Amino acid sequence: MPVASKATQDFVPIREVRDGIVVLKDGSMRGVVLASSLNFSLKSEDERNAIILQFQDFLNSLDFSVQICVQSRRLDIRPYIALLEDRYKEQVNDLMKIQTQEYIEFIKKFTETVNIMTKSFFIVVSYDPAMINVKGGVIGGLFKKKSAGEELKAKQASFEENRTQLEQRVSVVEQGLSRCGIRVIRLGTEEVIELFYKIFNPGDAEKPIKLNQ
Repeated sequence: MPVASKATQDFVPIREVRDGIVVLKDGSMRGVVLASSLNFSLKSEDERNAIILQFQDFLNSLDFSVQICVQSRRLDIRPYIALLEDRYKEQVNDLMKIQTQEYIEFIKKFTETVNIMTKSFFIVVSYDPAMINVKGGVIGGLFKKKSAGEELKAKQASFEENRTQLEQRVSVVEQGLSRCGIRVIRLGTEEVIELFYKIFNPGDAEKPIKLNQ
């Protein structure tokens, strides 16, 4: 018998991205923080030891799980080429125009032969709210069925409560990394959608991202 094919969305555990928070299908939440890198080799020995000890203290202070992800991608040189071409059009000096054009050709040929990679570092902070099933049976009979409006309010209140717990965890991670000299930025809704779009569609990097309104 032929096996019915499943949509790609069936294999993606994400239910929605809301207020910068990734809500999974099981109800758990994830916050994503973008972290900068440190040029460890340029630090003195005392600075290295201080960073290692600070990072060790940060990890030991966590009472919840985090995931550190490193994303390597080929550097998109097109915006830089477009900027150079705009500068070329603005030049009034013939010599500068020639030099700019030669530099553009050099950059194009160089990037065609050498893969210039860029790395991004992400910290994923998780929060799994307690899931209590009270449907059916004796317990379910003790509760009256809620109206659609009451159900919506209850879901919103639950989301806000769980969001507060996640935000506290994200704040702990941001403060801990900042003490290590690492700059951090919390990803918003659009940034999270773009991140996952590129992860699940690595061949569609040139296509625009469609956001749900």
